[in-house]
Amino acid sequence: MEALTLIQARRLALARAGLLKPEWTGMPRRAAGLTPRARKAAHRVIQRFGYLQLDTVAVAGARSHAIVLLSRLAGFDPALAEALLQPGEPLFEYWGHEACWLPIELYPVFAFRRQEFQQHPWWGDLIGQHPRMAANLTQRIREEGPLRSLDLEGRGSRGWWDLKIAKRMATALWSAGVLAIRERSNFQRVYDLTERVIPERWRRDAVSAEEALAHLMLQALQGHGWATTGTLTQTWRLRNAREAIGAALARLTEKKAIVACALLADDGRRIPGWVRPQDLDLAERLKRVRPRKDRGILLSPFDPVLWDRSRVLRLFAFDQVLEIFKPARQRVYGYYCLPVLAGENLVARVDLKADRKNRKLHVLSHRFETIDTQGRAVPADREALRTAVTRYAGAIGLEAVGLPA
Repeated sequence: MEALTLIQARRLALARAGLLKPEWTGMPRRAAGLTPRARKAAHRVIQRFGYLQLDTVAVAGARSHAIVLLSRLAGFDPALAEALLQPGEPLFEYWGHEACWLPIELYPVFAFRRQEFQQHPWWGDLIGQHPRMAANLTQRIREEGPLRSLDLEGRGSRGWWDLKIAKRMATALWSAGVLAIRERSNFQRVYDLTERVIPERWRRDAVSAEEALAHLMLQALQGHGWATTGTLTQTWRLRNAREAIGAALARLTEKKAIVACALLADDGRRIPGWVRPQDLDLAERLKRVRPRKDRGILLSPFDPVLWDRSRVLRLFAFDQVLEIFKPARQRVYGYYCLPVLAGENLVARVDLKADRKNRKLHVLSHRFETIDTQGRAVPADREALRTAVTRYAGAIGLEAVGLPA
């Protein structure tokens, strides 16, 4: 079995995530304005991972999908992140890691999930229980055109689980592949018939469940670099598929598309995992990398590098915690805390709140990972936090206030 050191695996993760210099990532690091070039650069980021996770929280001044792109593309306009899904663009929205925008070529790959979701994972056989409503909603969209999710909300709705059955039905029909998301309008889904959204060539192509799993395993490794079977499985939120995933990995190994590779942990353990052969070569060359430590980048808490908490702890010795759902008095770091990447390390985390009316980005709290005997952060980490927040504030058109001295 091949093996990687912790440093190699960490640098490989950052390289594949597009967070090192272009010569190591193979991706651009600048995409200014609302230009076709910037849109293409955003597509390349999504292509690398196979998904861009969506999230509604915008308290920090931008939603997660915008922050992911801002962290990789200097000069990127966050307004473009909200408008990536448009008719004719090579993307579609579906359940990938979570609700995501995905490259259109993955549409045939997710046929197995659309079949599985004929019965909705939350609400069961909603379509079968309410066939008339399903037919009426589909017919309304066929005759009247695309329908916003906002148009399906009822008065007095108190949250997701109290929504009118019509909105649940639209989600169920989308999950089952009857409907598709045409675009987002003020981040509201716009539903349309699948045949009017997804080009015929992608609807016509058939991919078996076995082929799909192999494709998704390889796609996940393309974004992660090195990963355990568990990380690969959770990349696509696969459930009850251990044997099928094992078989897919075995087929990829036989084809020499991937190789078994252990991570050499600091405690001497060999943690089994997988890597693509070309990334083994890249990991060897990454020994020469010396990332700059005083120039920080803010990462979304839902960044592809961060959502696997055990992986982040293993590679970065960083306990990634999301405290949105905790009562305020129980939070340690803050409501929506963004980690700061400096060089190859996660050195701090910062809780931000945007005030659009006054054009300010408030630093509500910050925490450094390394503190000296006098309770101070090292100068490089302080500078990394300042540059990360200042750069981000400028990208979203606000002035950062409350930065540590």
